[in-house]
Amino acid sequence: MDLDFNGDVTCLDAELLQLPEVSPLAIKANPYVAENLFDQWLSLPETNSLVKSLLNNAKGGSPLHVSGTSSSTNSAPSNSLPSMFAAGSTPPLSPRSSSGSPRIMKHRAGPSALGSPLKLINEPVKELIPQFYFQKGRPPPSELRDRCVSRVNQFFYGHMDGLQMNEFKPVTKEICKLPSFFSTVLFKKIDTEGTGIVTRDAFVDYWINGNMLTKDIATQLYTILKQPDLKYLAQDDFKPVLRELLASHPGLEFLQSTPEFQERYAETVIYRIFYYVNRSGNGRLTLRELKCSNLIAAMQHADEEEDINKVLRYFSYEHFYVIYCKFWELDTDHDFLIDKENLIRYGNHALTYRIVDRIFSQVPRKFTSKVEGKMGYEDFVNFILSEEDKSSEPSLEYWFKCIDLDGNGIVTRNEMQFFYEEQLHRMECMAQEPVLFEDILCQLVDMIHPEDQSYFTLRDLKGSKLSGSVFNILFNLNKFMAFETRDPFLIRQERENPSLTEWDRFAHREYIRLSMEEDAEDASNGSADVWDESLEAPF
Repeated sequence: MDLDFNGDVTCLDAELLQLPEVSPLAIKANPYVAENLFDQWLSLPETNSLVKSLLNNAKGGSPLHVSGTSSSTNSAPSNSLPSMFAAGSTPPLSPRSSSGSPRIMKHRAGPSALGSPLKLINEPVKELIPQFYFQKGRPPPSELRDRCVSRVNQFFYGHMDGLQMNEFKPVTKEICKLPSFFSTVLFKKIDTEGTGIVTRDAFVDYWINGNMLTKDIATQLYTILKQPDLKYLAQDDFKPVLRELLASHPGLEFLQSTPEFQERYAETVIYRIFYYVNRSGNGRLTLRELKCSNLIAAMQHADEEEDINKVLRYFSYEHFYVIYCKFWELDTDHDFLIDKENLIRYGNHALTYRIVDRIFSQVPRKFTSKVEGKMGYEDFVNFILSEEDKSSEPSLEYWFKCIDLDGNGIVTRNEMQFFYEEQLHRMECMAQEPVLFEDILCQLVDMIHPEDQSYFTLRDLKGSKLSGSVFNILFNLNKFMAFETRDPFLIRQERENPSLTEWDRFAHREYIRLSMEEDAEDASNGSADVWDESLEAPF
């Protein structure tokens, strides 16, 4: 085998040759001595076979084992280098010094078992990541646990046998920090055997050992309310809470003599909760939906506020009164169902026939009523909340589905014109000055500023504060006329109370009107009674 060495011999370090028989000074003075030695070593037959073997191993990716150069002390004797010198004075194949020759280092590419000038680096110590997910909740810290146990001992002191249901409310309020009207449902959640008693150990086991203590309040209420084998809340899960609220809240005491209205109030509150919170509309309220809502804050407000009518979200009795009276006015036969002809009378015939047809086609929401062509009370609650507060997202979704005739997610010019045609006809019949659709369309585009002016999307409507007026222009004539001639005084009032929604303002106005009508009716009946008595007195 012919091996050519074209390197510069003067760059060889005499110390690296490790030849005890030859003085390093002599090699430095005569650099060609090293070249002759290297050529002579390459000419040996053993060197030829060794170099071929090393090249084959390097090409095949096998480790290279060379005696005298490996860090291992167990190198095979058969791989030893052929020597020109006596045994024991064999030079190594490559230098061990970290300042090795550039010529030799250039040919050592890739990992090998040859002596490496690189220092061994210890592997980094693996960082132990603490557990961050707990299927049953994070265990409470020792300090928090001890503090809670101390509080529990104070409330259960003197009650060795445990607490009864009527004694459990302070525990719910003070220790669990939950609304007091969750007392009964929490008591029954702990008292699984139905003994009527919750012992100190049973409470500690459920609330502290069950890791309820470290959960956020939304997760706590969700866990307490839901059925064990389900992963969502149904409407029936809220009924025990509403029953206790009706029985204990001072602002609802007057309903205790009318159980039928207690039931209607509870139903209305639940329907309102699911309308706003259950955004999927499937009747299955998830933990995520609960956390994204304002329901927990409304419950806490209802627990602290004695005047239930000040709790505008979900629990206001005045709001229930308006909804129920509106439904009762339309339900002429009082079978608790209304049809198209009933609904068309809503708001003094404000709606068009075309939009009522779309509502009864159940496009925006499936009816809970089992009677075909009839709308039940829950369906009416969804309708009136959508009609009277078109600024809310559930309402925008409700009406967008109504006017999106082909259900492709966009409302085109033709679809808007389809609904506006009936509005235009009604204006002509009422001797109102008609507004052409082309002018209306320009006005709608200026109000919404859609991304594409050829159609509206739900995203466009949600991004505008005037979206409700768009729907009124298309199918509610009374509100359309009111929008065109809106009172500056009312606009200023709305700006002064930005926290009030359109529904809050509507419910307040309607409650005053209904109360005045009821007072006038009572006064009329009273005067008639007095008149009758005066007539009958002489006889």
